[in-house]
Amino acid sequence: QVQLVESGGGLVQPGGSLRLSCAASGSIFRVYAMNWYRQAPGNQRELVAAVSTLGSTTYADSVKGRFTISRDDAKNTVYLQMNSLRPEDTAVYYCNAGVELPHSYKYLELWGQGTLVTVPS
Repeated sequence: QVQLVESGGGLVQPGGSLRLSCAASGSIFRVYAMNWYRQAPGNQRELVAAVSTLGSTTYADSVKGRFTISRDDAKNTVYLQMNSLRPEDTAVYYCNAGVELPHSYKYLELWGQGTLVTVPS
């Protein structure tokens, strides 16, 4: 079964750093765009960062200069390096990716289970 598995969340003090990982597991032909979203209690889910098939990146204004998204296609994995963390970064972070299955070339959009990042004030 094809799925996205997230890891790396936890508690970090303001100004600290954290690195999230999201790996696509199962039989996959190729991975297309990969994205990170986040949602805090009482807030709308927002796009944090995105990386295209060819490596082009985009970021939410709130994280520009602090977060970096990257991908390792050999491992079907996307990362989110988070630096200079602030209390307002506290949220559940979700990865998202489009994948193509082998042989059938069926396209699926997948979501990770979410990982909690907590930055106390």
